[in-house]
Amino acid sequence: MRHTDHHGTPATGPTPPCLDPLAHLRTPGDPDRDVYLTGPVFLDIILTGLDSAPVRGTESWARGMGSSPGGVANMATALARLGLRTSLAAAFGDDHYGDYCWDALEQGEGIDLSLSRTVPGWHSPVTVSMAYEGERTMVSHGHAAPPPGPAPQCPPPARAAVASLAPGHRDAWIDRAAHDGTRIFADVGWDDTGRWDPADLAGLEHCEAFLPNAEEAMRYTRTSCPLAAAHALAELVPVAVVTLGPEGAYAVDGATGESAQVPAIAVEALDPTGAGDVFVAGFVTGTLAGWPLADRLAFAGLTAALSVQEFGGSLSAPGWLEIAAWWQQVQEVSGQTPEALRRYAFLDGLLPAPARPWPLRRAVPTIGFRAPA
Repeated sequence: MRHTDHHGTPATGPTPPCLDPLAHLRTPGDPDRDVYLTGPVFLDIILTGLDSAPVRGTESWARGMGSSPGGVANMATALARLGLRTSLAAAFGDDHYGDYCWDALEQGEGIDLSLSRTVPGWHSPVTVSMAYEGERTMVSHGHAAPPPGPAPQCPPPARAAVASLAPGHRDAWIDRAAHDGTRIFADVGWDDTGRWDPADLAGLEHCEAFLPNAEEAMRYTRTSCPLAAAHALAELVPVAVVTLGPEGAYAVDGATGESAQVPAIAVEALDPTGAGDVFVAGFVTGTLAGWPLADRLAFAGLTAALSVQEFGGSLSAPGWLEIAAWWQQVQEVSGQTPEALRRYAFLDGLLPAPARPWPLRRAVPTIGFRAPA
């Protein structure tokens, strides 16, 4: 398996995160990995700055463009940028797109790909995402995913794993991971069958936290209110988190009865691609670090809000320096309500000193620059 540096990967390798949120918890006997994920990796090409949807028979010009690994890579990148030791088991195409995605994740983000593989003769799936009017339209292409190859010690020992539950489909690795003591966090996709029966979500019984959006939560619980849906889901899983879009998020801890609601941060959204993945990554980070429920919810919402101000999924995921720069900048803006600032005061004892002023640009709008000779 060969992955060269012709995509412009820095010869020095990935820059380590400036903060380890689990440093105070680590012991010599801990697993090497904090979070394990598996799933398909896409090459995402994101077009932004469109005034409207493309019109048939015409040519539209986008004012912005980004390229990055997508699919499960969005979640893996978001976790790695928050300082979690992240392991990804995925199939990569045997083409330049596959090389680029591999290098971007392993060399650029420091993600462990020892359980991943390149599949001979299989080309990378591709998604073109067009962002306009605060929404996105996607067109994807790809052949059927290759069958799973031999993966020793898969799933590996890890503090946590993130799964995407699919109605009527059982991922055996979730059962094995939960049996080995891995904490399972899960979101869910749209139920095309229309049943919306929680019994169809194999693996839900192993989840420590379940994070659907409001529409999904209400359909699965047959309720008309997202908050009522969260309380109903908390009877099925220890922690239920329902994302409310521009209204923020609501969470219920079924074991303690504690609930928390945090409003969304008002931002000018450029591209919502991957925001849900970033939200989950933020919540997982806070949970593994042992933060209170409301702080976890606020942090997850903050990371998602920062992500939608950039284009792309994995491109837009914020790291600690971006979070620190935002926190410094927002405290200097006049007219902030003290209550809103207190909600994020827990960041004071956590964040590094911002090295650069806000805003920070993270995205690179090309497949990859060639390395200097």
